[in-house]
Amino acid sequence: MKIQVIEDSKGKPTGVFITMPEWAKIQRKINISRPAKKQLSSKDKLIGELKEAVKELVLIEKGQKKARPVEELLNEL
Repeated sequence: MKIQVIEDSKGKPTGVFITMPEWAKIQRKINISRPAKKQLSSKDKLIGELKEAVKELVLIEKGQKKARPVEELLNEL
């Protein structure tokens, strides 16, 4: 196992660095599960989707993207 010791400016060990494959082995060996990824709230998800829609509209206005028919957009809902 290759471990790198991280030291502060005075040479005092403050942490260690190991590769992700080595970390995965350690997790399996001591049965540590990865923390669950944070789920976006409905509000955050909606805001993200609205931002993407605005970006798409800007590209359409600039002529860099072709507009889609309303029926197609409504079918996505």
